[in-house]
Amino acid sequence: MTYLNQPDYVRYLCNCGSLKPISKIYFCRHCLMIRCGYCVCQEVDSHYCPNCMENLPSSEVRLKKNKCSNCFDCPCCFQTLSTRAGLAPIRAAATEGEENKDVKATPKKVYYLFCSLCRWSSRDAGIPDQSVATGGWPEQENPHVTRINALIDYHKVLASIEKQQCERKKIHPKRSFMPATMYSFTSALVRKRIGRPMKPPMQSQLSAQPVPSVASEEVDELPSDIFTESVDITKITTLEQRLQHPEVQAEKINELRPQHRQFLVKRSQRCRVCEHNVSKSDLCPQSTKFKILLAAFYILFLSYPSYHIPEVKIVTCEPLRPGKSSELLLKFCNPTQHQTQITILPLDTLLSTSFTEEKDVKQEDTQMSESSNLLPSTVRQASVIEDPKAIKIIPNTDLILPHSSLILPPRDDAAEYDDTNDNHNFQDDPKLVVWRKGNKAIIRLHVIPHDTNKNNEDPIIAGFVMQHGYVNTIAALEHKSPQKVDVKVKLYLTVGQLVGET
Repeated sequence: MTYLNQPDYVRYLCNCGSLKPISKIYFCRHCLMIRCGYCVCQEVDSHYCPNCMENLPSSEVRLKKNKCSNCFDCPCCFQTLSTRAGLAPIRAAATEGEENKDVKATPKKVYYLFCSLCRWSSRDAGIPDQSVATGGWPEQENPHVTRINALIDYHKVLASIEKQQCERKKIHPKRSFMPATMYSFTSALVRKRIGRPMKPPMQSQLSAQPVPSVASEEVDELPSDIFTESVDITKITTLEQRLQHPEVQAEKINELRPQHRQFLVKRSQRCRVCEHNVSKSDLCPQSTKFKILLAAFYILFLSYPSYHIPEVKIVTCEPLRPGKSSELLLKFCNPTQHQTQITILPLDTLLSTSFTEEKDVKQEDTQMSESSNLLPSTVRQASVIEDPKAIKIIPNTDLILPHSSLILPPRDDAAEYDDTNDNHNFQDDPKLVVWRKGNKAIIRLHVIPHDTNKNNEDPIIAGFVMQHGYVNTIAALEHKSPQKVDVKVKLYLTVGQLVGET
């Protein structure tokens, strides 16, 4: 799995023209096309706290300002704070006869916030301890809360006025304008005809407008000891710490206060063309399962495995020299549960998806006039063509394509740990297939870099079209026979750099 984080040596061409690795693309089973992150729209399914796993609806999230009321983040290192218990001595009130005697202090259990990473605690900021562990921590007030509330109330009034005007236009459509001088209309009727209210706005609405801000050139003077007193960097907040508290922006460490932890969201991806979901997770915050996951890359540890597009890896490549042939070994993996046939085609092949549907033809008594040599099944092929956008990458090497196809058996998870169960007898071309095991095979290709790349330090890029058979099982949900499709995908491989002419 570590190779997924390495540079993208093998990239797949999306329908929008972008090049992505197989771990960052989806495959829409309805469009039968590759979709990348730009070809899907994001939808928010649920909000939850990553610490306490509290799941809330969107209406309550807005009221809580997208923050959890029970969990806090450390203001120094931004990790989750934990609640710790301590004992605080409390002296009992002495009676009149026991004033000169020593009164024992009874300990009381108190709670405070503590960061296990940077060792920051609420006691360092001067926040008093609480008697209960559930909360009640004092929050730092925003000094500009009055101004912000005034602006919010004013914009709410503007939104209500705009909403009323839109509803009025829907009920009374706009009519053609007629001059008031010809028919002597009153001012109220003119206001009604041009879409304005019958009466001028009330003074209460005008008075709700907040006082506009006024720019001032007056700046507070610097303190006199700023150039003489030494600066202790450990007591001054960093830029990242100040941006975490934009309403206060404390300058000293002891002025920082814990902030409520923000909610995270669970998203679902939807294809922009057919509007079907390509990824939808479970709504439970503790669950990592997916209801729908049409990722092109097969991930074994996912609860809902995705198996749609064959994976291609570069095994090894001989040193590249201009105008000379070099051997390139590619590894193909079939992640589907059906046997597939892979064919390597030239890069200029038109990307079309061929649908193959098998129908049983039942011979009835009314069809006696038909020819007696009809087959029991007929094959119908239809072609759906969609022109992709132009890309800027131009391959600078020639790829010698094989004349035969590669057949890969279906995926078998148990075969990964059992070498004795590999009984597939395929008549492979020894010049093409180098190695085979289970649903994986390594083939041998040859690349010839162009002579124009002698003085160029750009990487050598090869490209081809991979055609593979895909069985679309989405039709089985509609009580139809599975649909057999020949999908064509463009691939661009970065095989390496030139090493010289000799």
